[in-house]
Amino acid sequence: MSDIETLQALNRDYIASVQNGDVRRFDEILAADFYCSNPDGTFIDRAGFLAQTARPVTISDLQSHDVLIRRFGDTAIIHGRTAYTAPDGRQATGRYTDVWVRQGDTWKAVSAHVTRG
Repeated sequence: MSDIETLQALNRDYIASVQNGDVRRFDEILAADFYCSNPDGTFIDRAGFLAQTARPVTISDLQSHDVLIRRFGDTAIIHGRTAYTAPDGRQATGRYTDVWVRQGDTWKAVSAHVTRG
């Protein structure tokens, strides 16, 4: 697979892991020094993110759209729009920006920034 195809697959895995609370998959794809800015303004490290992921998922039907992958050598930035069903049943949207870095032969997520509308 090309780097772009690999990053597309990792983006799909990331979104599916959010929806499914897949701590195991996140443990595989997050860099040791991963950080995330949450929609509520909190800023968490890798351990905090994995703990957050382990909690019951309250949204459903999470999908990503308008995904843009920009690669700069061994760094890639993925921008996307999300649509999902909120816990109260209303349709909601958001945006995300993830930063990936190639570490050896593997791409790892080093940063995420998430907003919800």
